[in-house]
Amino acid sequence: MVGGTTPEEIVPHLVEADIVSVVGTKMSAPIISALEANGRCRAIARLGAGTDRIDVDRATACGIVVMNTPYFCVEEQADHAMAMILSLARKLPLSQRLIELGDYAGARRASGTNPRMSATTLGLVGFGRSAVHLARRARGFGMRVLATRRNMAAPTTEADALGVEMADLDTVLRRSDFVSLHLPLGPGVYHLIDADAIARMRPGSFLVNTSRGALVDEVALAAAIRSGHLAGAGLDTFELFDPLEDGGPPGVHPLMGMDNVILSPHVAAGSNRSGIDAIDAAIANIGAIASGYWPLREHRVNPEVAPRFPLHECVA
Repeated sequence: MVGGTTPEEIVPHLVEADIVSVVGTKMSAPIISALEANGRCRAIARLGAGTDRIDVDRATACGIVVMNTPYFCVEEQADHAMAMILSLARKLPLSQRLIELGDYAGARRASGTNPRMSATTLGLVGFGRSAVHLARRARGFGMRVLATRRNMAAPTTEADALGVEMADLDTVLRRSDFVSLHLPLGPGVYHLIDADAIARMRPGSFLVNTSRGALVDEVALAAAIRSGHLAGAGLDTFELFDPLEDGGPPGVHPLMGMDNVILSPHVAAGSNRSGIDAIDAAIANIGAIASGYWPLREHRVNPEVAPRFPLHECVA
Protein backbone atom coordinates (compact mmCIF):
# COMPACT_ATOMS: atom_id res chain seq x y z
CA MET A 1 0.00 0.00 0.00
CA VAL A 2 1.39 3.38 -1.06
CA GLY A 3 0.66 6.59 0.82
CA GLY A 4 1.07 10.16 -0.39
CA THR A 5 -0.62 12.36 -2.94
CA THR A 6 2.16 13.92 -5.04
CA PRO A 7 4.16 12.30 -7.87
CA GLU A 8 7.30 12.66 -5.76
CA GLU A 9 5.71 10.62 -2.97
CA ILE A 10 4.06 8.00 -5.18
CA VAL A 11 6.34 7.30 -8.15
CA PRO A 12 9.29 5.73 -6.23
CA HIS A 13 6.99 2.97 -5.01
CA LEU A 14 5.73 2.09 -8.50
CA VAL A 15 8.97 1.48 -10.39
CA GLU A 16 8.47 -2.29 -10.33
CA ALA A 17 4.68 -2.33 -10.66
CA ASP A 18 3.10 -4.47 -13.35
CA ILE A 19 -0.42 -3.44 -12.32
CA VAL A 20 -1.38 -0.50 -10.12
CA SER A 21 -4.60 -0.74 -8.07
CA VAL A 22 -6.12 2.56 -6.91
CA VAL A 23 -9.10 3.65 -4.83
CA GLY A 24 -9.07 7.44 -4.54
CA THR A 25 -5.46 8.41 -5.32
CA LYS A 26 -5.11 10.86 -8.19
CA MET A 27 -3.21 9.25 -11.06
CA SER A 28 -1.93 12.32 -12.87
CA ALA A 29 -0.06 12.47 -16.18
CA PRO A 30 3.38 12.64 -14.49
CA ILE A 31 2.64 9.51 -12.47
CA ILE A 32 1.38 7.63 -15.51
CA SER A 33 4.37 8.76 -17.56
CA ALA A 34 6.58 7.28 -14.85
CA LEU A 35 4.65 4.02 -15.16
CA GLU A 36 5.36 4.04 -18.89
CA ALA A 37 9.03 4.69 -18.23
CA ASN A 38 9.34 1.69 -15.91
CA GLY A 39 8.70 -0.52 -18.94
CA ARG A 40 6.54 -2.93 -16.92
CA CYS A 41 3.16 -1.42 -16.10
CA ARG A 42 0.32 -3.05 -17.98
CA ALA A 43 -2.77 -1.66 -16.29
CA ILE A 44 -4.33 0.64 -13.73
CA ALA A 45 -7.11 -1.11 -11.83
CA ARG A 46 -9.64 1.26 -10.25
CA LEU A 47 -11.37 -0.24 -7.22
CA GLY A 48 -14.67 1.51 -7.90
CA ALA A 49 -16.59 3.06 -10.77
CA GLY A 50 -15.45 6.66 -11.27
CA THR A 51 -12.21 7.31 -13.16
CA ASP A 52 -12.19 11.12 -13.18
CA ARG A 53 -9.08 11.10 -10.95
CA ILE A 54 -7.14 9.05 -13.50
CA ASP A 55 -5.64 10.69 -16.59
CA VAL A 56 -7.15 8.12 -18.91
CA ASP A 57 -5.96 9.90 -22.06
CA ARG A 58 -2.36 9.76 -20.88
CA ALA A 59 -2.70 6.10 -19.91
CA THR A 60 -4.09 5.32 -23.36
CA ALA A 61 -1.20 7.10 -25.04
CA CYS A 62 1.19 5.03 -22.90
CA GLY A 63 -0.46 1.72 -23.81
CA ILE A 64 -1.73 1.19 -20.26
CA VAL A 65 -5.14 -0.41 -19.83
CA VAL A 66 -7.48 1.33 -17.37
CA MET A 67 -10.10 -0.87 -15.71
CA ASN A 68 -12.87 -0.23 -13.20
CA THR A 69 -15.66 -2.04 -11.33
CA PRO A 70 -18.74 -0.17 -12.57
CA TYR A 71 -21.60 -2.24 -11.18
CA PHE A 72 -20.61 -3.06 -7.60
CA CYS A 73 -23.02 -0.61 -5.96
CA VAL A 74 -25.81 0.13 -8.43
CA GLU A 75 -28.48 -1.23 -6.08
CA GLU A 76 -27.09 0.66 -3.11
CA GLN A 77 -26.91 3.90 -5.06
CA ALA A 78 -30.51 3.48 -6.19
CA ASP A 79 -31.59 2.71 -2.61
CA HIS A 80 -29.80 5.80 -1.32
CA ALA A 81 -31.29 8.09 -3.96
CA MET A 82 -34.77 6.70 -3.32
CA ALA A 83 -34.33 7.15 0.43
CA MET A 84 -33.40 10.78 -0.12
CA ILE A 85 -36.37 11.33 -2.42
CA LEU A 86 -38.81 9.87 0.10
CA SER A 87 -37.25 11.69 3.05
CA LEU A 88 -37.41 15.02 1.25
CA ALA A 89 -40.98 14.42 0.06
CA ARG A 90 -42.14 13.47 3.57
CA LYS A 91 -40.13 16.32 5.18
CA LEU A 92 -38.44 13.95 7.61
CA PRO A 93 -35.45 16.23 8.40
CA LEU A 94 -37.81 19.13 9.16
CA SER A 95 -40.12 16.93 11.23
CA GLN A 96 -37.28 15.70 13.41
CA ARG A 97 -35.93 19.22 14.00
CA LEU A 98 -39.36 20.60 14.92
CA ILE A 99 -40.05 17.73 17.30
CA GLU A 100 -36.66 18.23 18.94
CA LEU A 101 -37.55 21.93 19.36
CA GLY A 102 -40.81 20.96 21.01
CA ASP A 103 -42.97 22.04 18.06
CA TYR A 104 -44.87 18.80 17.62
CA ALA A 105 -47.87 20.61 16.15
CA GLY A 106 -45.67 22.41 13.63
CA ALA A 107 -44.22 19.10 12.47
CA ARG A 108 -47.72 17.77 11.92
CA ARG A 109 -48.83 20.89 10.05
CA ALA A 110 -45.86 20.64 7.68
CA SER A 111 -47.09 17.28 6.45
CA GLY A 112 -50.11 18.97 4.87
CA THR A 113 -48.00 20.01 1.87
CA ASN A 114 -46.32 16.64 1.32
CA PRO A 115 -46.77 15.45 -2.27
CA ARG A 116 -48.47 12.16 -3.03
CA MET A 117 -45.70 10.14 -4.63
CA SER A 118 -47.91 8.58 -7.29
CA ALA A 119 -48.70 12.11 -8.53
CA THR A 120 -45.05 13.11 -8.96
CA THR A 121 -42.47 12.78 -11.72
CA LEU A 122 -38.88 11.61 -11.34
CA GLY A 123 -36.32 12.81 -13.87
CA LEU A 124 -33.15 10.77 -14.37
CA VAL A 125 -30.10 12.47 -15.84
CA GLY A 126 -28.16 9.51 -17.14
CA PHE A 127 -29.69 6.10 -17.72
CA GLY A 128 -27.01 3.64 -16.68
CA ARG A 129 -27.43 0.75 -14.26
CA SER A 130 -28.04 2.77 -11.08
CA ALA A 131 -30.65 4.89 -12.87
CA VAL A 132 -32.41 1.77 -14.15
CA HIS A 133 -32.54 0.39 -10.60
CA LEU A 134 -33.89 3.71 -9.29
CA ALA A 135 -36.51 3.76 -12.04
CA ARG A 136 -37.74 0.34 -10.87
CA ARG A 137 -38.06 1.62 -7.31
CA ALA A 138 -39.79 4.83 -8.36
CA ARG A 139 -42.26 2.98 -10.55
CA GLY A 140 -43.10 0.86 -7.52
CA PHE A 141 -44.28 4.07 -5.84
CA GLY A 142 -46.36 4.92 -8.88
CA MET A 143 -44.11 7.77 -10.00
CA ARG A 144 -43.89 8.83 -13.62
CA VAL A 145 -40.27 8.53 -14.75
CA LEU A 146 -38.48 10.56 -17.40
CA ALA A 147 -34.86 10.00 -18.38
CA THR A 148 -32.20 11.53 -20.56
CA ARG A 149 -28.78 10.29 -21.57
CA ARG A 150 -25.89 11.30 -23.79
CA ASN A 151 -26.73 8.86 -26.59
CA MET A 152 -30.39 9.46 -27.24
CA ALA A 153 -30.22 7.18 -30.30
CA ALA A 154 -29.48 4.13 -28.12
CA PRO A 155 -32.11 1.37 -27.96
CA THR A 156 -34.98 2.07 -25.54
CA THR A 157 -35.92 -1.56 -24.85
CA GLU A 158 -35.18 -1.39 -21.13
CA ALA A 159 -36.79 2.02 -20.72
CA ASP A 160 -39.90 0.84 -22.57
CA ALA A 161 -40.15 -2.25 -20.36
CA LEU A 162 -40.05 -0.07 -17.24
CA GLY A 163 -42.41 2.56 -18.58
CA VAL A 164 -39.66 5.20 -18.62
CA GLU A 165 -40.08 8.05 -21.10
CA MET A 166 -36.86 9.19 -22.79
CA ALA A 167 -36.57 12.96 -23.28
CA ASP A 168 -34.00 15.70 -23.69
CA LEU A 169 -32.37 17.34 -20.67
CA ASP A 170 -34.48 20.49 -20.88
CA THR A 171 -37.69 18.45 -20.77
CA VAL A 172 -36.46 16.42 -17.81
CA LEU A 173 -35.56 19.58 -15.88
CA ARG A 174 -38.81 21.39 -16.63
CA ARG A 175 -41.22 18.52 -15.98
CA SER A 176 -39.71 16.67 -13.00
CA ASP A 177 -40.59 17.07 -9.34
CA PHE A 178 -37.38 15.22 -8.45
CA VAL A 179 -34.22 15.25 -10.58
CA SER A 180 -31.63 12.57 -9.80
CA LEU A 181 -28.13 12.53 -11.32
CA HIS A 182 -26.64 9.24 -12.57
CA LEU A 183 -23.64 9.96 -14.77
CA PRO A 184 -19.86 10.02 -14.40
CA LEU A 185 -17.81 13.18 -14.27
CA GLY A 186 -16.22 13.62 -17.68
CA PRO A 187 -15.77 16.11 -20.52
CA GLY A 188 -18.71 18.44 -20.99
CA VAL A 189 -20.55 17.72 -17.74
CA TYR A 190 -18.70 19.87 -15.19
CA HIS A 191 -21.43 21.99 -13.55
CA LEU A 192 -24.01 20.42 -15.84
CA ILE A 193 -26.50 21.56 -13.22
CA ASP A 194 -25.48 25.21 -13.04
CA ALA A 195 -27.52 28.34 -12.31
CA ASP A 196 -29.09 28.25 -15.77
CA ALA A 197 -30.08 24.58 -15.50
CA ILE A 198 -31.45 25.14 -12.01
CA ALA A 199 -33.52 28.08 -13.26
CA ARG A 200 -35.09 25.71 -15.81
CA MET A 201 -36.09 23.19 -13.14
CA ARG A 202 -39.73 23.10 -12.09
CA PRO A 203 -40.41 25.53 -9.22
CA GLY A 204 -40.72 23.59 -5.97
CA SER A 205 -38.75 20.59 -7.26
CA PHE A 206 -35.86 18.73 -5.63
CA LEU A 207 -32.35 17.77 -6.80
CA VAL A 208 -30.62 14.54 -5.75
CA ASN A 209 -26.97 13.84 -6.51
CA THR A 210 -25.37 10.49 -5.67
CA SER A 211 -22.91 10.61 -8.59
CA ARG A 212 -20.13 13.22 -8.62
CA GLY A 213 -20.11 16.51 -6.75
CA ALA A 214 -18.72 18.64 -9.57
CA LEU A 215 -21.78 17.90 -11.70
CA VAL A 216 -23.54 20.57 -9.61
CA ASP A 217 -22.77 24.22 -8.92
CA GLU A 218 -23.40 23.93 -5.19
CA VAL A 219 -23.38 27.71 -4.59
CA ALA A 220 -26.09 28.18 -7.23
CA LEU A 221 -28.03 25.25 -5.77
CA ALA A 222 -27.94 26.75 -2.27
CA ALA A 223 -29.12 30.11 -3.62
CA ALA A 224 -32.03 28.47 -5.45
CA ILE A 225 -33.13 26.65 -2.30
CA ARG A 226 -32.85 29.75 -0.11
CA SER A 227 -34.86 31.75 -2.65
CA GLY A 228 -37.59 29.12 -2.66
CA HIS A 229 -37.24 28.24 -6.34
CA LEU A 230 -36.23 24.71 -5.37
CA ALA A 231 -37.87 22.89 -2.47
CA GLY A 232 -34.71 21.11 -1.36
CA ALA A 233 -31.91 18.72 -2.25
CA GLY A 234 -30.15 15.53 -1.26
CA LEU A 235 -26.40 15.25 -1.85
CA ASP A 236 -24.06 12.36 -1.21
CA THR A 237 -21.14 13.84 -3.16
CA PHE A 238 -19.70 17.33 -3.10
CA GLU A 239 -17.47 19.58 -5.15
CA LEU A 240 -16.79 21.76 -2.09
CA PHE A 241 -15.64 18.66 -0.26
CA ASP A 242 -12.51 19.38 1.77
CA PRO A 243 -14.18 21.54 4.45
CA LEU A 244 -16.74 18.79 5.05
CA GLU A 245 -14.16 16.00 5.17
CA ASP A 246 -11.97 17.99 7.56
CA GLY A 247 -14.85 18.55 9.97
CA GLY A 248 -15.12 22.29 9.51
CA PRO A 249 -17.34 24.54 11.64
CA PRO A 250 -21.12 24.60 11.24
CA GLY A 251 -22.11 26.41 8.09
CA VAL A 252 -18.77 25.84 6.36
CA HIS A 253 -20.64 24.49 3.33
CA PRO A 254 -23.38 26.61 1.67
CA LEU A 255 -25.90 23.75 1.90
CA MET A 256 -25.53 23.25 5.64
CA GLY A 257 -28.17 24.36 8.12
CA MET A 258 -31.22 23.81 5.92
CA ASP A 259 -34.21 21.75 7.00
CA ASN A 260 -34.94 20.75 3.40
CA VAL A 261 -31.45 19.51 2.53
CA ILE A 262 -30.02 16.07 3.25
CA LEU A 263 -26.22 15.67 3.23
CA SER A 264 -24.53 12.28 3.48
CA PRO A 265 -20.76 11.64 3.40
CA HIS A 266 -20.32 9.83 0.06
CA VAL A 267 -21.81 6.58 1.36
CA ALA A 268 -24.41 5.78 -1.30
CA ALA A 269 -22.23 2.85 -2.35
CA GLY A 270 -21.98 1.40 1.12
CA SER A 271 -23.50 -1.89 2.21
CA ASN A 272 -22.51 -5.23 3.67
CA ARG A 273 -22.16 -6.57 0.13
CA SER A 274 -20.98 -3.80 -2.21
CA GLY A 275 -17.40 -3.64 -0.91
CA ILE A 276 -17.01 -7.38 -1.41
CA ASP A 277 -18.37 -7.13 -4.94
CA ALA A 278 -15.96 -4.30 -5.76
CA ILE A 279 -12.98 -6.31 -4.52
CA ASP A 280 -14.11 -9.44 -6.35
CA ALA A 281 -14.50 -7.51 -9.62
CA ALA A 282 -11.12 -5.80 -9.20
CA ILE A 283 -9.39 -9.13 -8.52
CA ALA A 284 -11.00 -10.57 -11.65
CA ASN A 285 -9.73 -7.59 -13.67
CA ILE A 286 -6.21 -7.90 -12.31
CA GLY A 287 -6.20 -11.67 -12.79
CA ALA A 288 -7.24 -11.28 -16.42
CA ILE A 289 -4.46 -8.80 -17.22
CA ALA A 290 -1.85 -10.84 -15.35
CA SER A 291 -2.85 -13.89 -17.39
CA GLY A 292 -2.63 -12.05 -20.69
CA TYR A 293 -6.36 -11.49 -21.24
CA TRP A 294 -8.60 -8.46 -21.53
CA PRO A 295 -10.97 -7.84 -18.61
CA LEU A 296 -14.71 -7.93 -19.22
CA ARG A 297 -15.77 -5.42 -21.86
CA GLU A 298 -17.87 -3.41 -19.41
CA HIS A 299 -14.81 -3.05 -17.15
CA ARG A 300 -12.63 -1.47 -19.86
CA VAL A 301 -12.41 2.28 -19.41
CA ASN A 302 -10.20 2.83 -22.48
CA PRO A 303 -11.07 -0.06 -24.82
CA GLU A 304 -9.38 1.77 -27.70
CA VAL A 305 -5.94 1.44 -26.08
CA ALA A 306 -3.20 -0.43 -27.92
CA PRO A 307 -1.82 -2.41 -24.95
CA ARG A 308 1.93 -2.43 -24.56
CA PHE A 309 1.71 -6.17 -23.84
CA PRO A 310 -0.53 -8.32 -26.12
CA LEU A 311 -3.89 -9.27 -24.64
CA HIS A 312 -6.28 -11.98 -25.78
CA GLU A 313 -10.04 -12.01 -25.65
CA CYS A 314 -11.38 -14.54 -23.18
CA VAL A 315 -13.68 -17.04 -24.91
CA ALA A 316 -16.43 -18.10 -22.51
